[in-house]
Amino acid sequence: MSLGLLYPPTCIACQAATGEPHGLCATCWAGMRLIERPFCERLGIPFQVDLGQPLLSPAAIADPPVFQRARAVAEYDGTASLLVHRLKYNDRLEFARGLGVMMARAGSELLSHAEVIVPVPLHRWRLWRRRFNQAMALARVVSEESQVPCDPFLLARVKRTRRQVGLTKSQRQENLQGAFRVPDEAKARLKGKRVLLIDDVLTTGATANAASRALLRGGAASVDILAFARVGQEL
Repeated sequence: MSLGLLYPPTCIACQAATGEPHGLCATCWAGMRLIERPFCERLGIPFQVDLGQPLLSPAAIADPPVFQRARAVAEYDGTASLLVHRLKYNDRLEFARGLGVMMARAGSELLSHAEVIVPVPLHRWRLWRRRFNQAMALARVVSEESQVPCDPFLLARVKRTRRQVGLTKSQRQENLQGAFRVPDEAKARLKGKRVLLIDDVLTTGATANAASRALLRGGAASVDILAFARVGQEL
């Protein structure tokens, strides 16, 4: 007897029956606010009105990010925030499969140009406390789905920063100064590569900018960002 008969697939959010493993039921899927065009081509923030052509948001023009482009599956609320929270804080590592598959689909445009996937690293003390890096778990799935190689050792978190939750954008930027570095032994592997940086949530972009700056200084040709969810209002 197959495992599918013994253990039928269930929704990763609410445990209701589903047709495929590692997926969502119709109700939980409806609770996801997917990010699709039209959106800012640089920041990936959705526009309320489709003007029929690729556009940059005022924020991207006034304060251009260090990275080239950012994309995410959904806005960080409802089902999306529930899934991220369970993956990150409830040790539900099996959630990475479903979230990573969705990320690979949402980031297909970025993946078609990427030469290497790099997860946003955790500092060794935070990794020891949490026991796993959720960005690494997601990056592995995205790599498997896209066949773009993943190299988690191209970027290191060398500064033990305080938690970003509750900090303003400027406080986050200050908190992350000098937090990331490309190890000397990794620079030859990174040189000239188009990098896709993976994280679970994109908030103000402070972490993405700090990590991208370190990768570019370490020799990367360009950096794009792919997250499962992003915090930000519609434009």
